[in-house]
Amino acid sequence: MKTLFLLRHAKSSWKDERLPDFERPLNRRGNRASTTVGHYLKIRIKTPDLVLCSPAARTRDTLELLLKAAKWSTEVRYDQRIYEASGMRLAEVISQIDNDRRVALLVGHNPGLEELLLLLTSVTQKMPTAAVAKVVLKTTKWANAIEKRATVEWLVKPREIEK
Repeated sequence: MKTLFLLRHAKSSWKDERLPDFERPLNRRGNRASTTVGHYLKIRIKTPDLVLCSPAARTRDTLELLLKAAKWSTEVRYDQRIYEASGMRLAEVISQIDNDRRVALLVGHNPGLEELLLLLTSVTQKMPTAAVAKVVLKTTKWANAIEKRATVEWLVKPREIEK
């Protein structure tokens, strides 16, 4: 079995309207949520074998704060295909993960993450900013992820952790 964690980037800033979407940083709330989720994951899960992340500024910032809070040291790959990707495109990205990796974290954007969750599990779930979902794939090969029925073991939002 494979485990895939899906993390939507934290809340980004629209303060500088001249910035292209790709370069938007996190706002204060996003910084706080990224750290909160990192502390939560440190307690809840072991370090992923691989992190795949969109190269957009807000996903990079989210991941950097999460890794620091979780005190994880793991391989991180920034993949341009994740930015503005559909669920099918994200399924293609995860299908190419090496099979020796049992646990992966994908850091990306909506609506692609919600579409991927639906493709993998047949369940519609909302993923607000900084939400993270644990998806258990009933397969031993990442290439077969979309062909097998996966389950969402849990999905948590920062406001649920902060309480």
